[in-house]
Amino acid sequence: MFPGFPGGKIDPRMMKQAMKRMGIDETELHGVQEVIIRFSDKEMVVSSPQVSKVTAAGNVSFQISGNVSERSLDTKPTISDDDVQTVMEQTGADEETARSAIEAAGGDLAAAIMELSKKEE
Repeated sequence: MFPGFPGGKIDPRMMKQAMKRMGIDETELHGVQEVIIRFSDKEMVVSSPQVSKVTAAGNVSFQISGNVSERSLDTKPTISDDDVQTVMEQTGADEETARSAIEAAGGDLAAAIMELSKKEE
């Protein structure tokens, strides 16, 4: 509610005109499918976003609204004890070596076994 305006409301057209007089330009960006804000350890994802580009005094900023979710950037594979045991049985490697090989192979057991088998030859 804004005092001094009929009904306490501002007509959107009047607001755009006032912003233009102050040197503020707002443009809605159409067709944006997703906005991702990346941190060192996670990503904030805005799906189905409504995005506006606002230019004022030579500075550009964006206004974003939509459905927000977060996802981790942790790419380290989850390695179960069964996975380690399988690699140990197939290669004769100790637990530490087997776990390291699985990590290096991005969690791919077959690749870890093949790599350790090459080293034995």
